[in-house]
Amino acid sequence: MTHPLLPSSSHPIRDAAAADPGRRRFVRQLGVAAAALGTLPLTACGGGDDAPAVQFAHGIASGDPLADRVMLWTRVTPPAGHTGDIPVDWEVAADSAFAALVAHGQGTAAAGKDFTVKVDATGLKPATVYYYRFRAYAATSATGRTRTLPTGSVAQVKLAVFSCANYPAGYFNVYADAARRNDLDATVHLGDYIYEYGQGGYASSHAGALGRLSAPANEIVSLADYRQRHAQYKTDPDLQALHAAAPMIAVWDDHEIANDTWRDGAENHQSATEGSFGARKAAAMQAYHEWMPTRNAQPELIYRSFAFGNLVALHMLDTRVIARDEQLSYGEFFTASGFDAAGFTAAVGNASRQLMGTAQTQWLQQQMAASTATWQVLGQQVLMGRMNIPAPILMETVQPGSGLSFGQYAALAARARTNPGSLTPTEQAILAQPAIPYNLDAWDGYQAARETVLATSRSLGKNLVVLSGDTHNAWANELQDRNGNAVGVEFATSSVTSPGFEEYLPNENPAMLAGALQQMIAPLKYCDTARRGYMVLTATASECRADWVYVSTITSRSYTASTDKSLKVVAGAAGAGHIVAA
Repeated sequence: MTHPLLPSSSHPIRDAAAADPGRRRFVRQLGVAAAALGTLPLTACGGGDDAPAVQFAHGIASGDPLADRVMLWTRVTPPAGHTGDIPVDWEVAADSAFAALVAHGQGTAAAGKDFTVKVDATGLKPATVYYYRFRAYAATSATGRTRTLPTGSVAQVKLAVFSCANYPAGYFNVYADAARRNDLDATVHLGDYIYEYGQGGYASSHAGALGRLSAPANEIVSLADYRQRHAQYKTDPDLQALHAAAPMIAVWDDHEIANDTWRDGAENHQSATEGSFGARKAAAMQAYHEWMPTRNAQPELIYRSFAFGNLVALHMLDTRVIARDEQLSYGEFFTASGFDAAGFTAAVGNASRQLMGTAQTQWLQQQMAASTATWQVLGQQVLMGRMNIPAPILMETVQPGSGLSFGQYAALAARARTNPGSLTPTEQAILAQPAIPYNLDAWDGYQAARETVLATSRSLGKNLVVLSGDTHNAWANELQDRNGNAVGVEFATSSVTSPGFEEYLPNENPAMLAGALQQMIAPLKYCDTARRGYMVLTATASECRADWVYVSTITSRSYTASTDKSLKVVAGAAGAGHIVAA
């Protein structure tokens, strides 16, 4: 289903404005401050002639909301050569004109934290919209809009879900479209908020023409590198608009550090030339927490829970860094005589293989057991659904010429049904090969860990919804344990800019590919393999609905957006694990 196309000339904040004067004032403030060069007079921090000429060039953000508090973030841009800490005032108000202050205080943009500022604004009321801003010397930041979490009986929770925003790949039109909305309780980012590659690296063929060359030019490795890359992302006006519109709850994936990160390394880390992976990981984590509105006591522990009253318990997980064992490689199992199915099955099913680790798994089990919320929602990085495709197709995608395309395999399978006598021994051998996971970086490569999570939810009788990102494609999966029991559902969002299967399988028609995948993978109820977008999750006491929203382009500021698909799961034992049309 499609909603009316949004005018491409619309402003992502202005068009979401309600008809009241206070909201219009807030919109005007955002529009002016998007450039982050406010110069209103300052009282507490002083604004004398000798005051440094500072700016708020990276916008503002709020995040990790609770019922009585929310994290507020900004960064003060000092003048060139300035090395000292900068005092900062912050204000929280019930109105966008700041006539009714409810909290205020002072913080410090410390040079040792890259001049970023994080404030845990406390003493707030549940389920309440607030406005916030910062001041430093003669500069005033943009005004942000945030919201605390509800308590008690809650009728509805609405979240926008994002993943995979590669700056040089295109404009953040997906963020711009979501920022227009005025109906979100929060936004959820499932990782790959930044990418680590240097100029000319991954998905950057249009970067020069779009004025989006990565900075720094090199692949980021050091703390200074990661800080500069975060700073570049935060100069994007659409990302600034998204952060200004609603609080964000975020976790990292691999590219906040390096591609295919695991506990002790990454595919895109070469110790011989890039030094210690531990040092690189620590630098990436430090920069992440400096530049994101997270509430963290320990840099490595990003998993945490958020309670939306009695309706939604959102558990944000780390399936990437803290405990993940190294990914398996198909190269170990493809032999001259074919695929070693027995060896592969034993490896991926190894009970000792970790994705979340014992401590985090036990924490999740305790959180789910203690929660009485209708919906238990897991916000995490990689696909949990069983995504098995025939081995010959996977071989072709890994090494062209070694297998069959989706179309070729489908044609062969059709002939096997209609005229089996025409098949040659070679063709029969091809069809006899097993269906295997297409992505061993996902839960498919850590099957015992997946069974543990599914068994927990099933034993507790919970309504389970898993949110996933990482793949750059959109998916809806019914989650089943190894015995075929329906346990929950998975709704996976497309990417903000990173390319999907349309780049890796350029000869496949996207619609036909989606149809073939849904035919081959029984639990898969929807997929889109070629468009950029985000997902809106709406939970009520009776159902949890996912709407997939796509933008028409990421290579032009002029674009349209439409909702392509809406699916839902119904609460209760009868509906558990079954996806139906919304």
